[in-house]
Amino acid sequence: MKIEIVKDNKKHFLDLLLLADEQENMIDKYIERGIMFAIYDDGLKGICVVTKEDDRTSELKNIATYKEFHGQGYGKKLVEYIFEYFKNDCDTMYVGTGDSPLTVPFYEKCGFIESHRIKDFFIENYDNPIYECGKRLTDMVYLKKEL
Repeated sequence: MKIEIVKDNKKHFLDLLLLADEQENMIDKYIERGIMFAIYDDGLKGICVVTKEDDRTSELKNIATYKEFHGQGYGKKLVEYIFEYFKNDCDTMYVGTGDSPLTVPFYEKCGFIESHRIKDFFIENYDNPIYECGKRLTDMVYLKKEL
């Protein structure tokens, strides 16, 4: 298993990025300013993008693994890797997600705790309703991890 930084042709990974953020114009807001990490294990398994938000704060903007590899630890390995990668330059790592029983518990298992919410974020910023586990996502839930 290896993790590499993707410097060029980031849009080549759009299929994966769209699994975690369903609207391309939202991905366009952070893809070029973020650092992209790809995890390989006998082929590409997942991707994530982290942005620097201020001097000592970063945000995990997107993390996705191909569906057939869910539950195999690739997402957790990516998160552990970025914690280690950013620990000297960053005090706090944030992640924003929908209030979903799939994603929030994953981030909590990775050591994130809830920080704050942005009411109606998904309603106001996405063209179409987004559903996860049969529930419509409305608020953005921000979680944080002190590094």
